[in-house]
Amino acid sequence: MANTIPLEKMSMEEKLQAMESLWDDLCSKAAGVSSPAWHEDVLAERDAMQKRGDDEFEDWDAAKRNIKNKIS
Repeated sequence: MANTIPLEKMSMEEKLQAMESLWDDLCSKAAGVSSPAWHEDVLAERDAMQKRGDDEFEDWDAAKRNIKNKIS
C-alpha cells in the first residue's frame, strides 16, 4: 500500500504534526521491530572500546557546535 503526502503543499507545522503522528505510531509498535544484525556488532565494539579506554566522549553542547560547523 503506497500513500503519498503532498509535502510541497504542507506548511512546516503540518509537516511536524505528521512526523509526530508517524513517530508515535512507530513507537507504539516498537516491540515488534528487531534491530538489524550488524547493530549488535557495533554495540559490542563500542562497549569494548570503552572498556579498553580507546573511546572519546564529548560534551553534548560541544558536539552540537561541531555538527553545526560541519554542515554550515
